[in-house]
Amino acid sequence: MSVFKDHKISLRQVVEFIPEALLSHLSANSKVDHYSKVLHGRKMFYLLLFCIFDNEKLSQRTLEDTFNSSGFKALFGLGEEEKVRRSSISERLSKIDPNYFKEIYEHMYTRFSELYSKTEIEKYNLIRVDSTIVADACSKLKEGIDQKSGKKLVKFSFSFDGILPSGVEVFTGQKYSSEETALPEAILQQVKKEEHHGNIYVIDRGLQSARVMKDFDGKSVKFIIRSKENRKFEEAESFLDENKPDKWDDWEVVTDSKVKLYTGKPIQNKRGNLHYREEKVENYFRLMVIKNKKINKEFWFLTNEFDLSAKEIADYYRKRWDIEVFFRFLKQELNLSHLVSLNKNGIEVMLYLTLIAAMLLLIYKKANNLGYKTAKRRIAMELRDMITAILIIFAGGDPNKVFKT
Repeated sequence: MSVFKDHKISLRQVVEFIPEALLSHLSANSKVDHYSKVLHGRKMFYLLLFCIFDNEKLSQRTLEDTFNSSGFKALFGLGEEEKVRRSSISERLSKIDPNYFKEIYEHMYTRFSELYSKTEIEKYNLIRVDSTIVADACSKLKEGIDQKSGKKLVKFSFSFDGILPSGVEVFTGQKYSSEETALPEAILQQVKKEEHHGNIYVIDRGLQSARVMKDFDGKSVKFIIRSKENRKFEEAESFLDENKPDKWDDWEVVTDSKVKLYTGKPIQNKRGNLHYREEKVENYFRLMVIKNKKINKEFWFLTNEFDLSAKEIADYYRKRWDIEVFFRFLKQELNLSHLVSLNKNGIEVMLYLTLIAAMLLLIYKKANNLGYKTAKRRIAMELRDMITAILIIFAGGDPNKVFKT
């Protein structure tokens, strides 16, 4: 049996964070179980969660085989006579209410967030926002963002607090091919949920619109954005002190100014053609240019945060890399690079289950001081051991009562 004596928390203890009362309440008070004889919401929840942990690559055939196995039924208390087919799973994914899984995910995020210490909350009030795309098998997608190649893709825009995923939006509409559209929507959805948290949103160069920054500023949304170099601006005030250069290690602040930005205002002429007229945005922003002397490269940043030091802003932006590591973790360890369902409804269901699995794995990883791969491998081992123990008890110590020949 894979008993890891050095662990502070076991898989069984982590799974107890999933509130059975919530699953029952949502099943009773939502439409998740309407017109379903076998694949009720609770069963789908545990089937998808189990398969995410126990398989390197998911498919609807894998879900079918897992549900019909004695081990899965023993672990989750299902009747031996319960059977499903791949077609039933496919149809259920396309029609089951994704809000059932979204509510479980949001409830669990709130519970896990309460476990952060005060120091961690202050440290992780940075929300890293970025998008990742999935294009595997997307030529068959019913709804997706068209590419020049003729294939389609799905875009997931995440908010990540440094420990756990705090929000996600699924985009399949063509207008969301641009981050200028996708990221602001993801951020504003997050602001609605956490409007009193005083978060700072850290964003890469995908978002450059001065009009969006003006909108953020008007809604008191704090941001730090990596700007494209040499963009046009008007300086109102410089914060640099010539007698006291702002520098640390290999870095030196070249510009730290209060500025107004220029933007292009869309104008439609009489022929219906769209062109852009340059105009100045009236809001004040802070422009910082920091140079790395070792590699002789400048980094431009725009923010509406005037109280932080230049070093703090640079350090905060560097933490944005956490979300890239998180993306790699989701795709390599939790199958997010592969679509189990080609229907948007099913994609949302699988996404929320993946985030729930990610939260459980991250708590397990953090509590036991493990790496991503080790945590995933040990969770799978604990799952199999739990099944083995249940089957042995069920068989009264006689494997022939379980494994018929």
